[in-house]
Amino acid sequence: MSSALCEVCGNELECGLGQCPYCQAPCVPGRMGAAGPFHRVVNLEKGMPLVQQALDRLEVTVTAAGSQGYKALTLIHGYGSSGTGGAIKAAVQRQLQFLRLQGRIKEIVPGEEFEGRSKRGRHLLRRFPFLADHRDLNRANPGITLVIL
Repeated sequence: MSSALCEVCGNELECGLGQCPYCQAPCVPGRMGAAGPFHRVVNLEKGMPLVQQALDRLEVTVTAAGSQGYKALTLIHGYGSSGTGGAIKAAVQRQLQFLRLQGRIKEIVPGEEFEGRSKRGRHLLRRFPFLADHRDLNRANPGITLVIL
């Protein structure tokens, strides 16, 4: 089966799907939105990788997303199978802090803090209105981190 990019979030889709599994936008194969890609969802825990494999995927993702013009990434890193916080989550958050200090990313919003009622959240939604439809907004999801590029 061939693939295309979602015109809303920029994630790779399998052609023939009625909607994007990430942002639920209607699938229009081979077309990107006129304003270009804004947001992408990246599942760092897909395939149950080792911590280093997840960090390698993070590095490739941040580099590619920046060069492709994305404004935000939602990183799915999970919360650990025990429910007390996983190794991938901790390593990803440390690496994101390092990337922020390097100036490669602008802002990190842990899923637990991704909400529109706070001053920070309202400011974020004013700057990036496309995040108002984010599936994890106001859900305090500890298994994701939002990254502003």
